[in-house]
Amino acid sequence: MPVSTSEMLGGEPGAGEAGIKPALEEQSPVHEEFASFGGAATQVLKCGPWKNLWGNANVPRLLFLVIPGNPGFAGYYRTFIQALYVGLNRQYPVWVVSHAGHCKVPHDLEIVEEADVKELDDIFGLRGQVEHKLNFLRKKVPQNMKLVLIGHSIGCYVALEMMKQAPELEVLRCMMLFPTIERMAQSPQGKLMTPLLCQLRYVLYMPIYLVTLLPEIVKSSLVRLVLRALKFHDESTIVASVDLINMNCVANVMYLASQEMRKVVERDSTTIRQHLKKLTFYYGATDQWCPVQYYEEMKMEFPDGDIRLCEKGIRHAFVLEASEEVAAMITEWLQDDLVGL
Repeated sequence: MPVSTSEMLGGEPGAGEAGIKPALEEQSPVHEEFASFGGAATQVLKCGPWKNLWGNANVPRLLFLVIPGNPGFAGYYRTFIQALYVGLNRQYPVWVVSHAGHCKVPHDLEIVEEADVKELDDIFGLRGQVEHKLNFLRKKVPQNMKLVLIGHSIGCYVALEMMKQAPELEVLRCMMLFPTIERMAQSPQGKLMTPLLCQLRYVLYMPIYLVTLLPEIVKSSLVRLVLRALKFHDESTIVASVDLINMNCVANVMYLASQEMRKVVERDSTTIRQHLKKLTFYYGATDQWCPVQYYEEMKMEFPDGDIRLCEKGIRHAFVLEASEEVAAMITEWLQDDLVGL
C-alpha cells in the first residue's frame, strides 16, 4: 500500500499532505501550480480564489503576494499563507511564488513555458529573480489588481526592486519581514557564510550530491533530526526541506546566496523614501542577518517610517516555527489599509 508523505515523516495518517494542522487545511486548502517563466521552473501555492482573476466580479481586487527568502521554496510558506488567509476572514487571495529554479518539479508533470516571456541571461541570479517576479505578475495577475507584497529576508530586497522597476504596480502596502536589504556580507552571519558561498561553493556540491542519493526515508529522518535539534517543529517545513534536497535546487539556492553576499551592499534609501508610507519593516531582536544596528540606523534615517523591532523572540527563519504568529501580526497591522476595500 502506498505510504503518504505524513506517514513517511512520522505524522498521523490522514493529516494532509503537508502533514500538519488539520484545522488550517480544512479552512484554507492550498492549490499548487507549476509554470515556467523565462526558462525557469516556478511553483506557486495559492489560498483562496486562484483562477479567473480577470473580469470576475466575485474576486476581490486585492492580492496578497508573498516573496520568499532564500531558499525560495514555496512549500516553506504553506502554513503562513494558510494562517494569513484565515486571519483575513478568507476574503482575499494569498499566494506565494517560489524563486526561479528553487522548486522540485514532479517527474510526471510537463511544464508549459509561458508565452511572451523573455528568457533572461541570469534568471537564477539576484537581478533575474526580480524580473522573474515581475514576469509572473504580468502573466498571472490583472494589471488593475491592488497588491500587498510580503517580502521575507532577501524577498524584501526583491520587493523593493519590483517597486522601483515597475512603478505602475498598485502596491497598497509592502511588509518587510526580517529585511536583508543592506550589508549582508558584513552582518554576523554574512561574515561566516561569505567564504563558504563565494569561495568554497563548488567544494560543497559533492557532499550535498551524496546526500541527494539517500533513500527518501533516510533523508526525511535526517531533516527531522536537524530541524528538531534547532527547535523548529512545524511539520510542513520538514516536507519542504525533504523536497529541497535536490541538486539543481541546492545549486540555484547557493548561487543566489553568493550573489546576495556580493551585491546586497548599500541600502536603497532613495526607493525607501519614495515609498515610505507604503512600507512596514519588521526586524528581529537577535537576527544575525540584519542585526539591531541596522534597525537603529533605519529608525534614525526614517523617523516617520513604520519600522518595528520584534519583541517576541521570533527568529529570522520564522516560517520554521512562527508562521501563525507572524500572520496574526500582519493581519492586525493591515486593518486600516483594508478599510473600504
